[in-house]
Amino acid sequence: MAKLSVGIIGAGGITNYHIAAYQAAGADVAAIADLDVERAKAQAAEYGIPKVFDSYQKMFDACPDIEAVSVCVPNKFHASISIDALNAGRNVFCEKPPAISAQEAIDMAAAAEENGKMLMFDFNNRARPEAQALMQYIKDGTVGTINSAQASWIRRTGIPGFGGWFTQKALSGGGPVIDLLHMIDLALYFMGTPEPEWVLAATFTDFAGNSDFKGPWGIPDVEGGIMDVETAAHAFVRFKTGQVLYCRNSWAEINKREEVSVVFQGTKAGGMIRRLFGIDGLDETAIDDCELYVQEHGKSVNRQIITDTDEKMGRERAVINFVNTILGEEEPLSNPQEAVVLMQIIDAIYQSAENGQPVQIG
Repeated sequence: MAKLSVGIIGAGGITNYHIAAYQAAGADVAAIADLDVERAKAQAAEYGIPKVFDSYQKMFDACPDIEAVSVCVPNKFHASISIDALNAGRNVFCEKPPAISAQEAIDMAAAAEENGKMLMFDFNNRARPEAQALMQYIKDGTVGTINSAQASWIRRTGIPGFGGWFTQKALSGGGPVIDLLHMIDLALYFMGTPEPEWVLAATFTDFAGNSDFKGPWGIPDVEGGIMDVETAAHAFVRFKTGQVLYCRNSWAEINKREEVSVVFQGTKAGGMIRRLFGIDGLDETAIDDCELYVQEHGKSVNRQIITDTDEKMGRERAVINFVNTILGEEEPLSNPQEAVVLMQIIDAIYQSAENGQPVQIG
């Protein structure tokens, strides 16, 4: 059986996970394209990718055998490039966020359906061993109905540089709400992606100009660059099912430490998945927890769920799932309609924060 032929669009740091995962899954990474062709050449040399292009259109023309692509570019371009790729007959694995608006996500979903191609997203936390372990308890009825959940990705000093594309709303779509959407998505995944009814939210820009609150990832500042996104946000979501979700996202907020977590309360059991980062903000020194909360024999019991460790937080496993889904060997961990719901909530968070009122959805 011939290997799945894959192309990479974008050559930033996140592609290290994508390329390594494709190769681990037995796919052939045939080409990489980036406007910064020297950066693309560096990635090609690192991973043995035979072809390099300065545009994805040239890659499509020159490599008709490519069946699937990863879209790893700034958020503004996720929708347009994904739709072009789908229209060109390629399956698409798009980095997060799905898009910078719900309408763009709707357009992407329509393109996938019209072309009969797979469209999946890098909701990598769904692929974490802890998340899949909790999903087994949810699927087998142990948890019951999840009435409420709390989703947090909070940082104390985590602004990803000043003035680059992350901090420009026109390119990123927003700050930590859209950048750190993973726990909102994971909570929705656990809750069954219910249809949202309304959102009430507030955003803050404290410390937006304070270099003491910059993150540790070494992203260079851009002198005179734009910083017009939030640094923290709090939101409450009510769903048409009656379920509720509290969301907290921050790049710069006075917290004890960086925390990435979803906690939920079900009618039969509760649960928690969490990663606590040290002061260096690195995955290698983080601590992962996964627990189930139950009542047994009149006692409150906390079950610690032991899983394999995944320092990479599912970033490679999510790509492997994309490959295996195309090959018909696994069920997809994400789908376009889930992306639409997520973006509807994010749109409403920003709208509610701007007008100070609850925002109806649908």
